[in-house]
Amino acid sequence: MNFRDKLIAHTRRDVQRLNGKTKRPATWIGLLLYGGTLGLLFVVPIVGGAYLGRWLDTLATGYSVRWTVSLIVLGIAVGGYNVIRFLREHS
Repeated sequence: MNFRDKLIAHTRRDVQRLNGKTKRPATWIGLLLYGGTLGLLFVVPIVGGAYLGRWLDTLATGYSVRWTVSLIVLGIAVGGYNVIRFLREHS
């Protein structure tokens, strides 16, 4: 078997492995990581907005939750956008 035949045989084996890998169902670890990634993409902007809004509200005189509520709503929008973008890229 010369070099060219070995190369063709290895390439066919690699292609068969790749095809088999895409046809197999996802493992529970893969699903857990996928769901965890989606959760982090959605929750981190909301929590960050809440903390930033709370800090901005403490700078204002008197009692106010205007910044907190506004930045939580903005965090929900940003988190939703992140999830949609992630799903489009990985579907």
